[in-house]
Amino acid sequence: MDIRTTVERARRLKQLHAQYQPLVLPTVWDVWSARTAAAAGFAALTIGSHPLADSRGAEDQEGQTFEEVLAAVRPIIAAVDIPVSVDLEAGYGQQPADLVAGLTEVGGVGLNVEDTVHSEGGRVRSTQEHASYIAGLRAAADDAGIPVWINGRTDLFIHTQDPAGVLDEAIERLRAMEQAGADSVYPVRIQDNDELLTAVVDAVGVPVNSTAHPVKHDLERFRRLGVGRITYGPLLQMAATDAIKEMLGPWAP
Repeated sequence: MDIRTTVERARRLKQLHAQYQPLVLPTVWDVWSARTAAAAGFAALTIGSHPLADSRGAEDQEGQTFEEVLAAVRPIIAAVDIPVSVDLEAGYGQQPADLVAGLTEVGGVGLNVEDTVHSEGGRVRSTQEHASYIAGLRAAADDAGIPVWINGRTDLFIHTQDPAGVLDEAIERLRAMEQAGADSVYPVRIQDNDELLTAVVDAVGVPVNSTAHPVKHDLERFRRLGVGRITYGPLLQMAATDAIKEMLGPWAP
């Protein structure tokens, strides 16, 4: 994609985050789903690692190489004329500069990066290690002259039986990401807990990303809680799967 178009889309994505509270970014996985979401009126999209992997018969959690992911997302990004962010998991073992270069070369203008390093046995990066990785991404984007939107994700709430018990650590981690240059932060797996979501929103100065189910959740609730950004993760694909099964059921032998 032409560099000028990429820069324009990156700037547009930043404007959209300021314009909408929250900004809803449908999580898509192929050209069809991207075009469908764009036709529904959404101004930007995100490509999720889980639904992308499922659509390709691959495993989530870095079951594809970075090169395979780039090859898969290139036609999706090219199929729409709106900004697209890409879930790049923990970075596929890439240096920050290489991750940003690959993303922007295929036209991606935002990225999601998590602190669970699947290629290294699923270990969780330390607060400082993850912040340093995000700082590297920020520097690489600045050097490229492309305001890539960085969504810093933590999986601390996934890795515990007591989410409230890791709240302070999660907030410390999210603040470190913000200070390192993350444009938004993403504490995964607390979308149904009003108290935890509110605590996180109140603790940081950038938009907080929450996962949402397109059927089971309510947009107004997230707005009331102060959530600044919504993505669906694999839940849109799962909802579509359920709807297709229901439609096809009467036709099955």
